[in-house]
Amino acid sequence: MTPADLTKSLAEKIATVDHPREMVVDVMFAIQDYYGYLTDEGVEESAQLLGMSPLEVEQVATFYPFIYREPVGKYVIHVCDSVICWMDGYQSIKDYLCEKLGIQVGDTTPDGLFTLLPVCCIGYCDHSPAMLINRNAYGDLTAEKIDRILDKLRAEPQ
Repeated sequence: MTPADLTKSLAEKIATVDHPREMVVDVMFAIQDYYGYLTDEGVEESAQLLGMSPLEVEQVATFYPFIYREPVGKYVIHVCDSVICWMDGYQSIKDYLCEKLGIQVGDTTPDGLFTLLPVCCIGYCDHSPAMLINRNAYGDLTAEKIDRILDKLRAEPQ
């Protein structure tokens, strides 16, 4: 159950718009940020707040790649697999991340720190190959640069 202060804050934001449904992604993100992913209860609460059916919220949630319907790691790595990134070395970057993290695309490391997911395009084509980590873009990727990024994230307080 979402805390009352978050529910109140979301209800206040929703009340400022003419069409509450336009807030669906914002509401899902807020609930996801609280739980770590969009739980079934979060879908229900989103639907209630927005005057939508749970199925309508679920349809948006499963379409949008940055809404997670199951638990993810503290750091979600979205590897861009657009055409440009493919041409500029996506496969070797993806393979390196899988090897370095000891997981496959779609998995989370046993320590719960990293989840590795594909994403169609992050709009960072001039710095391909690229990835997002918790909505922060990293481009011009090499194995060395990936090592520095992962080491820095691992060093952050858990």
